[in-house]
Amino acid sequence: MKISLLTLGHKMPDWVNIAFNNYNNRLPPYLKIQMREISAVSRQKGLSVNQIKAQEATLIQKQIKKGQVNFALDEHGKAINTAFLAKQLDQWQLNGQDINIIVGGADGLDASILKMSDQTWSLSSLTFPHQLVKVIIAEQLYRAHSLLNNHPYHRE
Repeated sequence: MKISLLTLGHKMPDWVNIAFNNYNNRLPPYLKIQMREISAVSRQKGLSVNQIKAQEATLIQKQIKKGQVNFALDEHGKAINTAFLAKQLDQWQLNGQDINIIVGGADGLDASILKMSDQTWSLSSLTFPHQLVKVIIAEQLYRAHSLLNNHPYHRE
């Protein structure tokens, strides 16, 4: 089983990588998150938001292999909490399938990505910058792992 975080965006500031790695390095080797950054489509003159999202969808789809389970993050997705994520993590481990957690570009994800995803989740009704989403995902997966293993981190 592999967990990949597919994100659209440009080079992240150092603090994002430091914070992401802080949590990712706490995970056991079999749960390490593979960061797969995809260059966002540049906002060229004359491209509509829908055209940009469609081009980004093509880039995302090239990263996805048959048989992988895909979870899209979207403001209109199902609101999830840590207990839910812990149950998902437990199922992922039991099933042994490769997982993709997909974060869209500045304009969100194209409808084609939402449609092909197995589930669509919302982290919050707030809008977060991509930098924080990467850190939140790493921290929450570590927290879910801690919860499943009765580690005190979840209760700190």
